[in-house]
Amino acid sequence: MSPRTPRGASGAARRAGSGTRGANGAKPGLPRKEDPAKKRERGMSVLRTLRKEFPSAHTALRHENAFQLLVATILSAQCTDERVNMVTEDLFRKHPAPADLASVLREELEKEIRSTGFYRMKAKNVIACSSMLVERFGGKVPRNMEDLVNLPGVGRKTANVVLGQAFGITSGVVVDTHVHRLARLLGFTKEDTPEKIEADLMELFPEKDWIELGTLLILHGRKTCKARKPDCPACPVNHLCPSSAV
Repeated sequence: MSPRTPRGASGAARRAGSGTRGANGAKPGLPRKEDPAKKRERGMSVLRTLRKEFPSAHTALRHENAFQLLVATILSAQCTDERVNMVTEDLFRKHPAPADLASVLREELEKEIRSTGFYRMKAKNVIACSSMLVERFGGKVPRNMEDLVNLPGVGRKTANVVLGQAFGITSGVVVDTHVHRLARLLGFTKEDTPEKIEADLMELFPEKDWIELGTLLILHGRKTCKARKPDCPACPVNHLCPSSAV
């Protein structure tokens, strides 16, 4: 698989200095055509390094149970975790259980979550999701992918977050915007849809590492490899990244 900087990468990553590239455009030490075994070895090196960088990796969404994590993850779409945590602090105090959010007036919920953005659709999904949990699952969050993705407002990313972080169940790799971007920059995939990127990551990394992998890439994307201005000189895996500008 080619480790070239993927299309859609940040400007800083695309504008890597010509002095850091070989004659064929590849970064020294990282061949354009990478043997699958070598790529797995490089991937595991990235994982080990990020483990040292973030020794206690976990979701930044504050929650006390699986239901709260489910709602918080729905609200986190196109919104920062910090903002979601500010909103859910009051939200969960007023509506702690599925039955509470299932019965809340939509207009009231829209006001409470307005600052998370796309609040009308999010309110609709949270109420419908809570109602389905009450009606079909006895107010409990299901512990399997099939049931979770059938809940309103829940896709594979949200389901993977809940299964991994709340239940410790390995079902796949969380692919949010950070993981989408970093998986391409690191040369782990050339795909451009969450489903195909997840499939490539699941093939590249052992199943036991899937939960941790998504969390580590998200944390790295927030701290160092930021979309607008990746800090390649400070990146602990720049020597393993084909898109590094150093």
